[in-house]
Amino acid sequence: MSVTTEAPTEGRAPEPRDFLDAYARMLLIREFEQSLHRLFLKGEVHGTTHLSAGQEAVPVGVNLALEPDDYFSGTYRGHGHALAKGTDPEALVAEMLGRETGVCGGRSGSMNVVDLDHGLVGCFGIVGGSMAAAIGAGLTARTNGRVSVAFFGDGATNQAYFHECLNFARVLDLPVLFVCENNLYGEFTPMKAVTGGGEIGVRAAAYGVPFEVVDGNDVWMVEEAARRAAARARAGEGPTLIEAQTYRHYGHSKSDPAKYRPDGELDQWKQRDPLVGARARLLEEGVSESDIAAVEERTRAELKQAIDNALAADYPDPAARAGTEFAP
Repeated sequence: MSVTTEAPTEGRAPEPRDFLDAYARMLLIREFEQSLHRLFLKGEVHGTTHLSAGQEAVPVGVNLALEPDDYFSGTYRGHGHALAKGTDPEALVAEMLGRETGVCGGRSGSMNVVDLDHGLVGCFGIVGGSMAAAIGAGLTARTNGRVSVAFFGDGATNQAYFHECLNFARVLDLPVLFVCENNLYGEFTPMKAVTGGGEIGVRAAAYGVPFEVVDGNDVWMVEEAARRAAARARAGEGPTLIEAQTYRHYGHSKSDPAKYRPDGELDQWKQRDPLVGARARLLEEGVSESDIAAVEERTRAELKQAIDNALAADYPDPAARAGTEFAP
């Protein structure tokens, strides 16, 4: 059930300046990821990390189509989801560093960030867990006019979560956007090797859920698909699946050099880098080189300050937080 006809839209259509802001947000995510990688190698970040560099256009494009109080749920590769939704970069990097000023008080680590002030109901280490959380938020969303978004990877579509949640959302016509970031690999395994039928989007049709397959490296295309899906959701027409085809630049996690990828594959995808493409299109649409350069300089300076502040912050006192993690 592919959606190819014009669908209702909502709100003001984005203008080039909006996409300049989106480009800045994508750049923030990219630089945040690269900084986090360096901090990890220096021993400042403990545990593990899963970087989303290369996939920035997906969460940023979706967020462009939503209202600030709409709900998001992310994956263990969720730094980009949080930053796209509006989480403060300093609070997020402080969380990665385990500092008291972190968005979760330094207790969540890289994989389980929650930021309810910005509608981020959680990032989940459990593959597919984001979908169940988005369903829960969707039950609330249908009573207050909001929309709930679940980000998940291609590997999650072979989990029971995926099928149960699509079925449940369709039966109740929940205002949920299922956004699959198909980066071609479930951890270290090519998606095609473990996915019956080989295609993700068409699985939604079995549940009567409309779907679109888009270039996940094109923030304009992602925004358009998300806007159509959000309009359907707010009109009471139920869920939509968006399969955004993209690629992660790093391996699955900090310990994965990604040697299983065919020679040249990464280089081919880098030629379609979402940041490079967005920058070129902004210039084509009349945004000046000086305006873009100013945004880039400001974004990098603010991130550097955020990291410096986070590194200078205190670690939490375990005694002071004892017993609070499970408080209602």
